Amino acid sequence: MIRWMVLALDLGTTAVKAAVVSAQGELLAWAMESQPLIFTPDGGVEQDPRVWWATLTTAVRRLWQDAPELRAQIRAVGCTAQWSGTVAVDASGEALGNAIVWMDTRGAPDIAALIGGVPSLMGYNLFKLRTWLRLTGGAPARSGKDPLAHILYLRRADPARYRATHKFLEPKDYLNLRLTGQFASSHETLALHWITDNRDIQRIDYHPTLLRYAGLRREQFPDLYPSTAILGEVLPTVADEWELPRGVQVVVSAPDLHTTAIGSGGLSDFQAHLALSTSAWISCHAPFKRTDIWRNLATLPAGIPGRYFIANEQETAGACLNWLRTVLWDESPPPDAYAQLDRYASQSPVGANGLRFAPWLVGERTPVENPYIRGGFYGLSLQHGRSEMARAVLEGVALNARWLLSAVERLAGRRLNPIRLIGGGAQSALWAQILADALNREIWQMAQPQMATVRGAGMLGAVAMGWTDWRRLEQATPVQAQFTPDPSHTRLYDALYREFRARYRVESRLSR
Repeated sequence: MIRWMVLALDLGTTAVKAAVVSAQGELLAWAMESQPLIFTPDGGVEQDPRVWWATLTTAVRRLWQDAPELRAQIRAVGCTAQWSGTVAVDASGEALGNAIVWMDTRGAPDIAALIGGVPSLMGYNLFKLRTWLRLTGGAPARSGKDPLAHILYLRRADPARYRATHKFLEPKDYLNLRLTGQFASSHETLALHWITDNRDIQRIDYHPTLLRYAGLRREQFPDLYPSTAILGEVLPTVADEWELPRGVQVVVSAPDLHTTAIGSGGLSDFQAHLALSTSAWISCHAPFKRTDIWRNLATLPAGIPGRYFIANEQETAGACLNWLRTVLWDESPPPDAYAQLDRYASQSPVGANGLRFAPWLVGERTPVENPYIRGGFYGLSLQHGRSEMARAVLEGVALNARWLLSAVERLAGRRLNPIRLIGGGAQSALWAQILADALNREIWQMAQPQMATVRGAGMLGAVAMGWTDWRRLEQATPVQAQFTPDPSHTRLYDALYREFRARYRVESRLSR
């Protein structure tokens, strides 16, 4: 049996992970480190790329402390990272200031100016919208959270940095630059810049018309490669810093949504997964390019070359539970706070004794794009306590996921069942059962669900190195538990779902 291994790295928004993944896709060891966000007075959200590197270095060294016997067997490095971020670098590869991350909306006015004009539909010039949809499958988000918005914001607000920039890179591509010295990206990574022609999945490239729309130049962006391409060897200085053997290869790899889809084990078309992390999404690989502009859904290039996947996001899922933890325990939550919330929720019946929760705490993206909508508890009474509050949050997120599922299945053109459950929230068996009941779908709780993204980076790396293939990896991805819907509970959630949709209509009118 081949014992070569991949060092898989996941640069998340609030934490980084380093893991060793075998040639067969097994997750053998991992380490995790938290990292901060920087909130600026004007509403920006940033991170320091130097902190990224330092935190990754700490995680890698911890990994070798815990599993020193695996280090000598590393033959490849595969990085994944938060998607839709921007790092401006000079010609030497040095970062010019902080990275702008996916939560930043300062470019929203610039996007409004770019997409506007008459005749208009939903704020978009119809002629430009038609071109974006035809070439890319989507269009720049009005929220200003796409990398295109970040770049246009820098051009307006920080022209000196904009002029000094040699390349604009996604976070994953910045890590690869630090590892190899190469400026490069992958076909699927650049999709949210809305400047690539994605019509032919085998021949994705920058498109001159889209660059002209944005007023950008081709030379401001890196060359594009398949995610499974080998970029080069780890630089000797990095190999020494990270205690790696010489000659370790770096895989181009893919962003986090793409590697999560791989790590879920759903590698065939229409094998769906639900990611229950800070945010949430329901996705699967698909054999076609298709867009639903009314529900903010599209198929975009996947992390598996030659394939598409259904792209969407709900803004807050696990973030709602984290918010409740802070409300209940302020800044000093107990180490087992999430386990306690799980126990509280299990003590409340379906419907949380009349308490409801809408999870739109920072707006919503899919199946409605509404940055102004707000949620929270409703129906609160003196009889409600922690148990009902915890249950209501889990149910509110599940009902929101049901709303998303209906839109995803409409785009896919079929019923998606079973659904693989991954992400930090997927560790809760109670939440998995609530989702099974609310969605009326069989839920497969994947093994080590919180590690799906970094495992996916390792799996992609193993395929890139030629050690395995996608079919064998799908068969080998382990399922921890399966949850089937309880018909009596599903009937109750049917009624709660109708109430949930009515609540959105009320709150939407109030938010205008």
